[in-house]
Amino acid sequence: MTSQNPQPDLTAQSAGLLSVDELTTLVTGGEITAVMVGVPDMMGRLKGKILDSVHFLAQLPAGPAMCAYVLASDVDMNTAGGFGLAGWHTGYGDLHVVPDQKAIRRLSYLPGTVLVLGDVENPDGTAVDVAPRRMLREQLRVLLARHQVEVRVGVESEFVLYQGTEAQIRDAGYQGMTPASPHNLDYALEHPTVLRAFFHDLRDALAQAGSPVEAVKTEGAAGQVEVTWPYGDPVRACDAYAVHKHAVRHIAAHHGMTSTFMAAPQTGVGSGLHLHVSLWRDGVPVFTPRSHGELPDLLHHSVAGLLGALPHLAPLYAPTTNSYKRYAARSFAPTNFTWGVDNRTCAVRVAVHRENTRLEVRLAGADANPYLALAAVVAAISHGLTGHPKLPEPVIGDAYTDVDSLPVPRTLDEALTDFRENHIARHAFGEEVLDHYARAAEIEIAAERGQVTDIDRERGFLRA
Repeated sequence: MTSQNPQPDLTAQSAGLLSVDELTTLVTGGEITAVMVGVPDMMGRLKGKILDSVHFLAQLPAGPAMCAYVLASDVDMNTAGGFGLAGWHTGYGDLHVVPDQKAIRRLSYLPGTVLVLGDVENPDGTAVDVAPRRMLREQLRVLLARHQVEVRVGVESEFVLYQGTEAQIRDAGYQGMTPASPHNLDYALEHPTVLRAFFHDLRDALAQAGSPVEAVKTEGAAGQVEVTWPYGDPVRACDAYAVHKHAVRHIAAHHGMTSTFMAAPQTGVGSGLHLHVSLWRDGVPVFTPRSHGELPDLLHHSVAGLLGALPHLAPLYAPTTNSYKRYAARSFAPTNFTWGVDNRTCAVRVAVHRENTRLEVRLAGADANPYLALAAVVAAISHGLTGHPKLPEPVIGDAYTDVDSLPVPRTLDEALTDFRENHIARHAFGEEVLDHYARAAEIEIAAERGQVTDIDRERGFLRA
C-alpha cells in the first residue's frame, strides 16, 4: 500500500532528474552517449528511438519523428485497420515527438544512456488527442477548470517474477514456470538472495532515474512484488510507473529472472495497479474529515462519481481479455462497484487519515496503462462533482457478498459494449478517443476468439 501521507513531495519527484544543462555537461564529458526518447503507447509501454546524444541536443526543442502506428496497433505491433489516426488510408505517416525537458532520467542499468519522455504532435503541431499522456492532461485540465481542484496521486504496482530468461520461458511455451520465491512472502523481511539483490538494484535504479520508491515488498503470491511511490503530480506519477516497468524488465533479466505485468499470470494469481487519489484546492487537501469525523461532501461526490462512471470506462483500466480473469471473489480484486472505509474488498477504499485521507481505486490490473486508468478515474471524479449522483451506503464487511451493487464486467466484450453505448464515456473523452480505444478492444477480443487453448484440450480431447 502507498503512503498514508499524500502531501505532494515535489523535491522527491525532481531529485535525480537532469536538466538540459546537466545533460549537456555529461554529453560533453563523454559520460552520456545515447538518448532514448520514448512515448507511452496504448498499453503504457515506452516506444521510441535511441539517438546519438550530440544529435539529440542539436535537435532540441524538437525530437525525432515516429510512425503514427505506435499509437494504432495491437500488442504485437501488428498493423490493424479501423483506426482513424493511422492506417493504410493515411499512408502510415509520422507523428513528431516533443521531448519533455523536465523528464530526463539517467538509467543506471544502461550505462551511458538517458531516457527522455515525450509527447506526440501531428505534423501541423496540433495535439494527438488519443495519446495517453495527452488524455490524462486533458482530464486534469477539465477537473481544474470546472471545480478548481487538483489531483495528487500515489501509485501501487504489483508484478510477478519468475526464474529463467525470457527466451527460456518462451521456448517452454509459458508452461511450468517457477516463481522467484517459493511461497507467500507477504510482508516478509527475509527474502531469497536473488530477490534481495533485485530489490537493491531496482531501488537504486529508480532513485537515480528520478523516481525514488517509497517501499518495496513481497506480496501474497509466490514471486509477487509490490512497489509504491510517494504522492505527487499525476503525470509524473504515471511517468515513474512507465520508467519502473522498463527498469523491472532489464534488472530482472540481469538477475536471470523474467517479470510479467499480466493482470492474471496464473490461475488464482492477480496483480493490480492501485491508484491512491486525493483532491487539493489552493494547496489544501479537501478530503479531510470534519472535526466530528464526518467525511466531507467533496469526498462523497468523488466516490459517487467513481461508482457511477467507472463501470462504463472499463476498457481504459482493464484493456485485455486477461484483465477480467483477475476479478475473482476473495482475491483482493473487486468483483462489484462498491465502496467502504478501509475495506480492501471494495472497488473504492476510503483510507481515512485526517488531512491525509485518500481514495484507493482498486480496479486497474497490472496490465493497465497508468495514464489511461488515471484519466478514467479523474473523469469519473469530475462526473461526480458535476452531477452529484446518489452515493450508495458503504459496505461494512465482505463486499464480495454484496448482491445489490453493479458487478464488474465479466469479459472485455461486455465492457466494450457498455463503453461504446454509454453517454458518460462519450461525454468525458469525445468521439475520436472513444472510437480509437473501442477499436483497440475489438482487436484484443478478436486475437483470442477462435484460439484453441490448453483448457479446451484438457477438457475435451478425450471426452468429447
